[in-house]
Amino acid sequence: MHLNVPPTIPYAVGVMLVLFGVLRAKYLAAPRTPPMTEEDAETSTNLPPVRGKEQRRHLRMGVVWVLLGLFLLISTYVQAHRR
Repeated sequence: MHLNVPPTIPYAVGVMLVLFGVLRAKYLAAPRTPPMTEEDAETSTNLPPVRGKEQRRHLRMGVVWVLLGLFLLISTYVQAHRR
């Protein structure tokens, strides 16, 4: 089956995947300061930011989105210039 899709659609989807993957990895995977307990508030020590399971998952999925978007952009470019 031959489906004729204009190349602007895969390019747009690829650019959106790369853009939102970078944004997801940058903002949602940023280390967060842990919640302060009463003991921490009394000693007033600044706890270093930590990266939890959710942040690591956002980082990994952001990288996956970027790779998928790049693959879509490159494969669309190669396919368009093959014809």
